[in-house]
Amino acid sequence: MLDTYTIRKDDMPAELGFLLDRYPRDSWPDHPGFKEKTRHWLGAHQMFRRVAELIRVDTEEMLDKQRALDDYAGRLSYYGGNLVGNLHGHHGWEDHSYFPELAAADPRFEAGLELLEKDHADLDLVLDTFTRQANRVIKLAHLDEAQAREEAGQVHQSATAIEAFLKRHLSDEEELAVPIILHHRLRG
Repeated sequence: MLDTYTIRKDDMPAELGFLLDRYPRDSWPDHPGFKEKTRHWLGAHQMFRRVAELIRVDTEEMLDKQRALDDYAGRLSYYGGNLVGNLHGHHGWEDHSYFPELAAADPRFEAGLELLEKDHADLDLVLDTFTRQANRVIKLAHLDEAQAREEAGQVHQSATAIEAFLKRHLSDEEELAVPIILHHRLRG
């Protein structure tokens, strides 16, 4: 699984943060161009981070026998489906609506698109693997508890990868997009 995608560990290339020095993250909420649509977008990112962490922690608790398998399977189904479905929808909207708007406002955004689009493609691979693994564990929870617990280790690996991936990708995406939004007073 780990050889099919790459989670970037390096910071976003400095040249892609062309407006970040002018609009540092801690100044965003006080900027007059920081509107509700941007808050909502960043809020969605926070939700993705929290749900990814919840899935990883739930899996750890189940593996440590601190959470019942049937409870875990129900939560994995609900939160896993929520995370995967919403991430696909969110990234589709970004790719087809949000990112073209940013690129039209500031052509320098195009340089970061390649990085973000590669991330989206790699994240799709991780989410597909996670979905297959999670569905298998959910089915096995009703058929073979020992095998379900054993295979939940793979879910944990994928959940950990998703969490790490989102940490890197969402931060880069925010630090590339929000300064452009503030600079050009978009999304108001």
